[in-house]
Amino acid sequence: MERIIGEYTGVEKGPLLICLAGMHGNEPAGIEALEYLFRMLEIEPIANPDFEFTGRIVGLKGNLGAISKQQRFLDKDLNRQFTPGNIQRVFSLSAALKTEDLELKQLIETVRSEVADYQPDQLVILDLHTTTADGGIFAIATDDEMSVRIGVQLHAPVITGMLKGLQGTTMHYFTTENMGVPTVAVTFEAGQHGDPLSVNRTIAAIVNCLRTIGCVKAEHVENRHDQLLQDYARYLPKVAALIRAHRISPEDQFQMLPGYRNFQKVKKGEVLAYDRSGPIQAEVSARILMPHYQQQGDDGFFLVKPVE
Repeated sequence: MERIIGEYTGVEKGPLLICLAGMHGNEPAGIEALEYLFRMLEIEPIANPDFEFTGRIVGLKGNLGAISKQQRFLDKDLNRQFTPGNIQRVFSLSAALKTEDLELKQLIETVRSEVADYQPDQLVILDLHTTTADGGIFAIATDDEMSVRIGVQLHAPVITGMLKGLQGTTMHYFTTENMGVPTVAVTFEAGQHGDPLSVNRTIAAIVNCLRTIGCVKAEHVENRHDQLLQDYARYLPKVAALIRAHRISPEDQFQMLPGYRNFQKVKKGEVLAYDRSGPIQAEVSARILMPHYQQQGDDGFFLVKPVE
């Protein structure tokens, strides 16, 4: 399976946007969205002679093995493997790598190769995802001002503090320090896995990101891209902060109670799930995010609070 979905380079030098899709193999919306986007970019100059593109965009598939099996991962969650120690281990092994170790090494090498080839003044990583639960789109930003700005321009709630509740994600690794060029990372969650509109929302998010970082001019972005995202996020908080991350393991026998949606309000003391120790209650009144409704993964749920 080919890792590179597509690539488009403008006449004028500019930022390098690398979009990652299928980091979890059961999330196809990002891949479909990028396939559509590259077809759109090929015909746009024909349909619109005034269209100009500055910089380069590259679309990459993440976990090829898991994508082929349509499951979150094979042996371990690829989007939790980007820790300094694990990366050092994988790149120091001389033996043949398998499953997610191989995916990790090949993905990093591909990104490094794209950076070396284009030599941009700025690298932007947009990691595209969907969730098992319905109920909202959102962006995860780093503390970097540009990351937050991109997140806001995606017209989705921006969740702050999430990097403290997660570990070893692409956003932890793809930094200026590790890449050798000014680097900004953002994650976009487009909605539920099986919702066809998750593809449309992902396309809109990529286009809005291209506009925000200066690859395309604002006048060449159709209003429908903004409207699609704004309509879906109309009643959601603009910014929310992580206050609780509930981690799980297979031994916990964790079972989320059914029916929870992203950003649904929960009350302190409300029973959210059960594990082998009994009921799991909300420690505070908040909004729930990414309730666990799949067989794989070690994130049970997150609790966030809107920031005024």
